[in-house]
Amino acid sequence: MANEQENLGEPLPKTGNPLVFISHDTRDAELAEAFSNLLKSVSAGVLKSFRTSDRKGNQGIEYGIEWYPEIIKNIQGASDVVCLLTQRSVNRPWILFEAGMAKGKLDTPILGVALGIELKDASTGPFAQFQNCGDDEESLTKLVFQLVNRIPNSEPDRDTIKFQVGKFKASIEGILEAIAARGAAALASPPKKNVNQAENSSAKLFEEIKIMFQDLPSRIGRVESSGPSKRRRRLYPGMIEEILHSSTNPAVGVRIALSILRNSLPWIYDEGNAVLTRLLATKTFESRRKIFLEFEEFSMVATNSRYLEKYFVESQEEYFNISESMHMVLKSMSALVKP
Repeated sequence: MANEQENLGEPLPKTGNPLVFISHDTRDAELAEAFSNLLKSVSAGVLKSFRTSDRKGNQGIEYGIEWYPEIIKNIQGASDVVCLLTQRSVNRPWILFEAGMAKGKLDTPILGVALGIELKDASTGPFAQFQNCGDDEESLTKLVFQLVNRIPNSEPDRDTIKFQVGKFKASIEGILEAIAARGAAALASPPKKNVNQAENSSAKLFEEIKIMFQDLPSRIGRVESSGPSKRRRRLYPGMIEEILHSSTNPAVGVRIALSILRNSLPWIYDEGNAVLTRLLATKTFESRRKIFLEFEEFSMVATNSRYLEKYFVESQEEYFNISESMHMVLKSMSALVKP
């Protein structure tokens, strides 16, 4: 952890115009873009924001830049961290990591915004201690006014902000409906494939991913031994989920997510593969459910120990990557339990 600061470079200065760091789930990229546009419109472009999912402008991470130091640098330079809390992001490890980094180490204000969910559902875990914002017009207007008011010598007009918030509300309603429709469509009608083609495709995908992760330690070792700076290859938070979305077979998702845990948590890897084999061989719903619940309890006990973070991982980043991988193991495995 001590070496982490050495690799981050100089933080962005907090002088001059404020910077809003928009923390969000990668699947909520459209919501983050809409919120960024809202801040831009109410401040005539003066209020800057940063969001990792930006692919169109200059608010994200440039190509060729290592993403982790860039994220930390922008959190350090942010005047506020706005966390977009949705069904997809509440209590997700990376959202909690960014909020924890901002509040715990830097004492930067954390502003949770519930979008498409009840405020009480967003105010859980660490966010229970904050005064979070609902997605009603009055609450959003107050939040945006507070952010714009951080601009030196600014005189924000509440009516103008309220008008722009109304437009934002209309846009996110359409975005949330589209996200829900895509999710429902994916569950209701997965892509139809010939059984043999699907099996071959899944097997080929898994073998490619397995080779990539098996070869990763040796490639890291070569990099570490050949250069003066010893740095580990990092996993992007949304990378695991994007890989899993490449296949509609939940068993493939379980194997991929488990393979990421093979070196860090071998006991989870071994037990997870054994449980997967039992699930695939079990026909009745109640029996599959019992097997899954036992593994879920086992994984929670095995990963929540304070000794895990102290002795088995080298950084907070690795700890949250493990948490993200474990989340995907359970998510994919639960899909095999459905009747």
